[in-house]
Amino acid sequence: MLVTWSLEASENLVEIEEFIARDSLERAVRFVDALIDHAVTMLTDNPRSGRVVPETGNPDIRELINRGYRIVYRWRGDALEILSMFEGHRLLRLDESGD
Repeated sequence: MLVTWSLEASENLVEIEEFIARDSLERAVRFVDALIDHAVTMLTDNPRSGRVVPETGNPDIRELINRGYRIVYRWRGDALEILSMFEGHRLLRLDESGD
């Protein structure tokens, strides 16, 4: 399965890494790498493993929660796009849903 990253998701990863790097660059890199690995590993094998994002109700927009972060993605057949990644306490903004 092809997994791609939206510009939004890529920028989110950079922001997460920069924030954590204020304390430790090494920890920041490990943390972001673990988020990426989790998303790719879980979703490549089972794209329906995530729940439907409550804010959208759209069955094609789903999310995994890992390490306190929401990994929002859209699944379309053989392709999966990571739309956004952000802290789990936040709500998904409509401009992050890819619709």
